[in-house]
Amino acid sequence: MTPSASSQPAATPGPASATPGPAAVDPGPASADPADPADPGIPAPLPSADTHPTPRLGGAVWLALLVVYIVWGSTYLAIRITVETMPSFLSAAARFITAGLLLAGYLLVRQGPAGLKVGPRQLASSALVGVLLLTGGNGLVVLGETSVPSGLAALLVAAVPLWMVVLTALGGDRPRPAELAGVLLGLVGLGVLSAPAIGGSVKPVGVVLILCAAMLWATGSFASKKIPMPGNVLAASVYQMLAGGFCDLLIGLVRGEQRGLDPGAISGRSWLALAYLVLFGSLLAFTAYSRLLRDAPLTLVGTYAYVNPVVAVLLGWLILSEPLTGPTLAGGAIVVVGVCLVVSGSRSRGRPSRTTKPPRTTKPIRPTKEQSARR
Repeated sequence: MTPSASSQPAATPGPASATPGPAAVDPGPASADPADPADPGIPAPLPSADTHPTPRLGGAVWLALLVVYIVWGSTYLAIRITVETMPSFLSAAARFITAGLLLAGYLLVRQGPAGLKVGPRQLASSALVGVLLLTGGNGLVVLGETSVPSGLAALLVAAVPLWMVVLTALGGDRPRPAELAGVLLGLVGLGVLSAPAIGGSVKPVGVVLILCAAMLWATGSFASKKIPMPGNVLAASVYQMLAGGFCDLLIGLVRGEQRGLDPGAISGRSWLALAYLVLFGSLLAFTAYSRLLRDAPLTLVGTYAYVNPVVAVLLGWLILSEPLTGPTLAGGAIVVVGVCLVVSGSRSRGRPSRTTKPPRTTKPIRPTKEQSARR
């Protein structure tokens, strides 16, 4: 990933910055610079082969990815239950504003006001990413699920990795062959998974909304790697959720969702689903996703959209006794293979290349008799 300006590691100093030897004690003109090309007796040191090595992916990255895989796979069902008796954008606003305020309170208790302190540019960047992810991305999914089944919605959102690969390539970071093959194979698997669902009656408007949501989510994820974001992942999540939540609220009010809204008519299961979205979908999984955007390659982060539909199908089988058909099993297996390819390609980014040799250090050359005479 491309870290923000505040977290960019310093370049590894080359041999020229090593501890000076005895000859450097005398600052007079006789002590020539060992890297001075004018002195034919001492060659200049070779530059470092890689001053910005790719960081190794740690266990926290894989744990965060597992959380996003499982928890966000279940949120499609929770969203579908929420919008049964709640308006789309107002329910999304309640989710993210509540989660943002809870997380802000946690930071104030644990770290004090300094935990929420960010610069103006970082605040603006967080707000932009929050609107792209949570209003454009999640908000359109919530609106689309009023007419699209939750399982099909999860399948449509799986276009996110494809958009991420395209945006990454446009940004100059060419995907590895294994990552590109994994993305294409994952799309094939999702096509097999969605074949039975597409045969039903689904409103095209809902499908278009969810496809646009996938594009906006990928854009927000890509932008978070190119603009200055807060170094504190929790603080970044707070401002993203508050910005996205208030934008959802504004859109809901403009659409007139508050008209005729009766809180007493909201079902208990919708309240429970909303609470699940706040605690697990936002506080836990979205914070984990923010960490992934900071610490993991974008192509690896995007694999969550392949696994989420599989989790959604399995939850439907376990909770709602939905049948597991042949296309479901075959498509799920293809998706898993595609994810494995992308993960293997991303893991190789974190390993140092075996063909790259460490920079060669030059041994000090004893001065010739003529040079000694000059000194």
